Amino acid sequence: MTDPWPMVSAALLGGISGFLASVPGGPVNATILAEGGHRGFRWALFVGMGAVVMEAVYCAAAFAGFDALFGSRLFRATMELVSFILMLWLGIKYLRGVPIPGETQGVQLMERRFHPHTGFWTGFVRVLGNPGILLLWITVTAMLLSREWLTDNWLCKQSFVGGVASGALLWFSLLGWGVSRHRDSISPLALRRLSQLSGLLLLGVAVVVGVRLISLLAARHT
Repeated sequence: MTDPWPMVSAALLGGISGFLASVPGGPVNATILAEGGHRGFRWALFVGMGAVVMEAVYCAAAFAGFDALFGSRLFRATMELVSFILMLWLGIKYLRGVPIPGETQGVQLMERRFHPHTGFWTGFVRVLGNPGILLLWITVTAMLLSREWLTDNWLCKQSFVGGVASGALLWFSLLGWGVSRHRDSISPLALRRLSQLSGLLLLGVAVVVGVRLISLLAARHT
């Protein structure tokens, strides 16, 4: 009988990753925060669902792009370094509350091209036009595989993608519910504080990856 634990742990890891990746302020959160109060929870939920579908596509694409490369030690070491740099950069950006470069321009371009008129397509297009999300999932999936926290088979990868979708949808649902029920108590400042908390978490991950890099370099020179 196949051990189900790798798939369960992959789903849990995906759920945590999807939730935390959705908390920082971005186009989807800004949309729900700005319009969820007067359009209601149902509209905010559909925005979140559209965003989740496109985010899951990006996450699956990140796995597919590196499927044949993880046999290389050089590639794994390179991705450790890239993970450290990106997590450090994102952590500082979110902590300072600074928008990620290219985020707004990409969203505006996609909206001019597709003209979304429903909540679902609004969320979908706003993630589609945010290249930072694809870059984030490329880095996260590469880091998890290189550190062997995620089993390198398609069943576990599918469980992880499903977990990412569930975690992201949970965040967007909670945000939409909060905005529709307590529109006066959730402000852009509150969302910025959550974004800054995510920045601290990302900096913590960067420290962990950095310590691992230092230990690997030290081991090579002993």
